[in-house]
Amino acid sequence: MVKKNNILEKKDHEINKLSEAIKSLNNNNIFKIYNSTKKILFMSFLKGLASGLGWIIGATILVSILTFALSQIQFIPILGEWVSKLITEIRKFDR
Repeated sequence: MVKKNNILEKKDHEINKLSEAIKSLNNNNIFKIYNSTKKILFMSFLKGLASGLGWIIGATILVSILTFALSQIQFIPILGEWVSKLITEIRKFDR
């Protein structure tokens, strides 16, 4: 009988610890954010803006580097003509 009481007391103690852990998890900011549809939509919107801005900045840097690199190889006969046409088209597009 004493063993059963000890086992029950241990289980009660473990259950109390689990309920305290769940309560502390519910107070976490992540769960507060994801409990509201408005907050989820707003956070998704901000993530989308940041992602789009990153894509634009990355593409701009990549095109700039590529244009610079291509402008340096104009002396190669076959690629030189093609690069010159490409650079003139890019300059026309800027205007």
